Amino acid sequence: MNLFDILGPVMVGPSSSHTAGAVRIGRMARSLLGQEPVRAELFLHGSFASTGEGHGTHQALIAGLLGLSPDDDRVPGSFALAEERGLSFTFSTRDLRDIHPNSVLIRLEGDQGGQLEVGASSPGGGRILVFQVDGLDTSFTGALPTLVVHNSDQPGCVSQVTGALAQRGINVATLQLNRGGRGGSAVMVIECDQPIPKEAAQAVRALPGILRVTRYTPESEERQ
Repeated sequence: MNLFDILGPVMVGPSSSHTAGAVRIGRMARSLLGQEPVRAELFLHGSFASTGEGHGTHQALIAGLLGLSPDDDRVPGSFALAEERGLSFTFSTRDLRDIHPNSVLIRLEGDQGGQLEVGASSPGGGRILVFQVDGLDTSFTGALPTLVVHNSDQPGCVSQVTGALAQRGINVATLQLNRGGRGGSAVMVIECDQPIPKEAAQAVRALPGILRVTRYTPESEERQ
């Protein structure tokens, strides 16, 4: 347990789970898309759906998609800011079954044509958990620098990716691999001990069988 588990995050809004966590979910989705989002569909589950409006969850999610931080005083006015920046969005509800009640599924389209579907939960204290990327199960928090690699399920992919990171002095803390089926599409989620430079992500993207690479940098490291 750290100080933030006791005091909660520095934020604008009434709830660490419904507001600060929601902003971080939006920021994570934006980062994984790797482009400026221009269209978003947000499907709210459980408590996010039933009490989110009163807690500012809707505004918080859009603020995160725009790249705002939980302590940004523009969070409550994110709808107007989204209109200025050309981000259109819709909200609806959906039963996402056996996951945390503070959860959302987000479908995004970027200004360069990229698409992403990400599901994430906000279990409390401003923390988040990404449980799905493009229909494949995942489990990561964004607490560490993270590389998300979409790849074809073929021999040697994992060793090539980890080798490319090792050559650049980047140590892998955790690695998850989920696939839709043998020989189909797969997603690697690689959490690292060091920041992941853009050059390292580009090197991974150039490997055979790699379809898409996005990297996520925690807020604490962005501000250093």
